[in-house]
Amino acid sequence: MHVRVFYHDKCFDGACSASLFARFHRECIAPQATYEFCGLVHRAGALFDERAFTGDENAIVDFKYSPSPAITWWFDHHLSAFLTPADHAHFLAGQQDAATKNRKFYDPDYISCTSFLAHIAATRFGMDVAPLADLIRWADIVDGALYESPEAAVEMAEPAMKLTMVIESAEDPQFMPQLIPWLTRMSFAEILEQPLVKDKLPELMKRHEQALALIRERSSCERGTIYFDITDHPLEGYNKFIPYYLHPEATYSVGVSRSSFRTKIAVGTNPWTKKPADQMHNLAAICERYGGGGHARVGAISFPREKDDLARVAAGEILEELRGDVPAIAGSVGCQPAV
Repeated sequence: MHVRVFYHDKCFDGACSASLFARFHRECIAPQATYEFCGLVHRAGALFDERAFTGDENAIVDFKYSPSPAITWWFDHHLSAFLTPADHAHFLAGQQDAATKNRKFYDPDYISCTSFLAHIAATRFGMDVAPLADLIRWADIVDGALYESPEAAVEMAEPAMKLTMVIESAEDPQFMPQLIPWLTRMSFAEILEQPLVKDKLPELMKRHEQALALIRERSSCERGTIYFDITDHPLEGYNKFIPYYLHPEATYSVGVSRSSFRTKIAVGTNPWTKKPADQMHNLAAICERYGGGGHARVGAISFPREKDDLARVAAGEILEELRGDVPAIAGSVGCQPAV
């Protein structure tokens, strides 16, 4: 049996979910199966290519739902998991069928898809996930932004943080399929010592410092919300906690950036904000209005690369909505960047 595993690309939780799914499937479903890992990214237009679902089984983890009959497994935890109401209805109808119900799982209350998948694997299929405790813990920390401080998220002291940077910056389509199986076989420190990964770290650390300097230069904070536009400096990824490291008093951030395949609006909540949770905006709901999605505290929207103007208009509207929580004060200079 050959299984194609489709996962959220350029995402630590997506990679961990893919690795955990393959180990689960091999241990609990098909010991002789082979696995192929295929990254999916949020972009303007169609997210799925039906022609790619060519495995004997096809799984999607940490990504939106596809109603394709070729998809045999699905795990997700995003609030905006369904592209359309029809897709949601298709999923719910499938839950009435025992075979489908036991292969397609959704729960937005889980911090990471990795921890959700581990729970299902253990409680429904009897998998021993204890050896993967560190993987599951770090997937929750990274995807749930559960760092103890902005410094812990940005200064790259932990092996898991360096590995997150590597995964989010990966450009070679052959790189992640090689790395993913290691996530459930080795410690993060051991993975960083593999030549495939180790050789990338010096350049990636240099890019990280450049992104930090660029966002420091471009970002401003008014009425509790950070804004920056770095579309003229294309990046394949940057540490999403940099804005809060630079402006620790902010509540939200809105950033517009460009990569090789899209222009992106990233909308986030400062994980260290003191604002009560019941007074916070649902960012997934805001992003869904523009064709994006995500979680209640972090979301994103993708536009074609040539549509920077549309992205800026949408970012401006979101910015005003978020800043509307804090009245402008005459003479106020807003949030002050950290030194």
